[in-house]
Amino acid sequence: QEITLTFSQNDDQMKLVGLNLKPSAERTVALSRSQDGSFAAKETVRPLAPSFVHTGGTINSSLFQSAQDAGIPAAVMTEMIRLFSYDVDFQREVKPGDSFEVYFERMVDGSGHAVNNGGILYAAMTLSGHTLQYYRYKPSDQSDADYFNANGQSIRKALLRTPVDGARLTSGFGMRLHPLLGFTTMHKGVDFGAPYGTPIMAAGDGTVEMAGWNGAYGKYVRIRHNGTYSTAYAHMSAIANLRVGEHVHQGQVIGYVGATGRATGPHLHYEVLVYKVQVNPLSVRLPSGRNLDGKELARFHQAVDQLNTQMAEAPLRGKLFEDFIRFVDFARTGVEVVDELDIALARLPRIRKQEGERCADGAARCVSNGKRK
Repeated sequence: QEITLTFSQNDDQMKLVGLNLKPSAERTVALSRSQDGSFAAKETVRPLAPSFVHTGGTINSSLFQSAQDAGIPAAVMTEMIRLFSYDVDFQREVKPGDSFEVYFERMVDGSGHAVNNGGILYAAMTLSGHTLQYYRYKPSDQSDADYFNANGQSIRKALLRTPVDGARLTSGFGMRLHPLLGFTTMHKGVDFGAPYGTPIMAAGDGTVEMAGWNGAYGKYVRIRHNGTYSTAYAHMSAIANLRVGEHVHQGQVIGYVGATGRATGPHLHYEVLVYKVQVNPLSVRLPSGRNLDGKELARFHQAVDQLNTQMAEAPLRGKLFEDFIRFVDFARTGVEVVDELDIALARLPRIRKQEGERCADGAARCVSNGKRK
């Protein structure tokens, strides 16, 4: 939040005379000092309306860069990655040529300008020809919405496959030559390389069994998820404010990547234990969440049909389209747009050169007829 303080100076003394803050996208609160020294508060509420954005693209180099090119906000893309992290190993399964699609809510003001972004209503990824589709739906007997595939199966698994965003797999499960000890030994987890201080998330709901120093593991956390599954996280630079016996939620930050204990560099050593025995976190079969059935499944299919119709009426568009619309808006207001036009045409290769030239002429006329001289 940004807070603006206004002072007056009199006889080398500074006196606070006003304060402005924005507690939310639609609310502004202003405090002003009266003549008698008291403060009066005034709240301004800006009405917002929901709109929807339907965009997507093809992965060329990296998923985040392709998402940025498609005009997807970073917060929306991060949430989308977390949704797919139940089923997708982003380090091994995402390749150039794969594609993605997202439909999300956006709040706009009276002028149609975006103020903030809402939740994802639909997301899809096509990986090596196989498409995953997720729909947001609130079952009638739940207080919160959740995400389901087209068959009404919850996408949520007991555990996340990757408890660190943006990490790369640096060492797998199994026998290996230990980089410090110099002999072959069993590696009972997987290592995810990530920058120092990267947040580490709890892979699932559970109870903290241990949080502290654990020999060669360094700073270490172990979480019991149920009578069968536990997970462990090692070599942390710092542990979040956790207590043994405390309940944690899936996705909650429990610590930060480091290199404490017997480690050659910053990474997360991650273990999944089944009946207290380490197993391969990347291949273990995990129980899934709720499967809708009966009347609830029928209601879900009805909601999916409505959402698909809504998306069909909002054609898929990306940042290229947004750039072109922005150029048109500038032209209409008489702002100099020659540079903007060059950028828009460069990003819209399907527009023929002669059409661009006609657009440039039109823009020039727009500028000459505008208010600016």
